[in-house]
Amino acid sequence: MFQDINKLIVYQKAHKLVLEIYEVTKIFPREEQFALTSQMRRAAVSIPSNIVEGKARGSVKEYKRFLLMARGSLEELKYQMLLANDLNYLIEEKYIDLTKLSNEVGKLLNGLINKLQQGNPSGFPNN
Repeated sequence: MFQDINKLIVYQKAHKLVLEIYEVTKIFPREEQFALTSQMRRAAVSIPSNIVEGKARGSVKEYKRFLLMARGSLEELKYQMLLANDLNYLIEEKYIDLTKLSNEVGKLLNGLINKLQQGNPSGFPNN
């Protein structure tokens, strides 16, 4: 099962986003450790986690539900990235790169959700 999920581009990009978020939040102020740093990391981790859990549920309906949760976590993360940028915790160039990557993840999630809604479960189970 996990090998199958590794083939999904949306999962690969979401995992890359998690790694990037962990890297950039290392330099956030110490007082943000249990606030913005923690929230950004949780939101980021939630994206690929929901993709994996939804696929493992064994039904298209559940998969779609978890993909929608992943999309919600992505939108939460986008706001947190904006806030971090406005607070000058992120270098502008890094913020732009993260925004591009998060938008790409969003487009891929939307594409997969649309395929599931149209009854074309590519990428679901064992495809």
